[in-house]
Amino acid sequence: MRYNQLSDLEKKKYLGEFYSMVSLLKNREEVKNFFKDLLSLSEVVMISRRIQAAKMLLAGETYEAISRKLKMSTVTVSQIEKWLNNGFGGYKEIIRRYDKKNATKEVEKIPAMPFSWQAVKKKYPLHFLLLNLLEK
Repeated sequence: MRYNQLSDLEKKKYLGEFYSMVSLLKNREEVKNFFKDLLSLSEVVMISRRIQAAKMLLAGETYEAISRKLKMSTVTVSQIEKWLNNGFGGYKEIIRRYDKKNATKEVEKIPAMPFSWQAVKKKYPLHFLLLNLLEK
């Protein structure tokens, strides 16, 4: 059965259940297992490429550069930009959150100099508990 053959009530029911189930996923492992069971590897890769294209659009890259790098048509890139700018804000919000989370991870990966203030705070976190809490 095709999407356009479903009644509005059926569409709302199926989509509502799907969104509710996805919202019940608690962590990365559950999300990964759910989508591995639900989608083929090809479908996951195609969705992932759309997300990469959205990230690249937000970074200001051109349709041609995205098309060349991700091996997708400029029409697809155009459609992704349309969803990105005229959709419900899902792309932008999750990419913003992801970038924010990964930016803090990148800062944490940079090793501190052995006797720097940062290194001492990291080595003795309880001594600096109040300062660490205030920084966050």
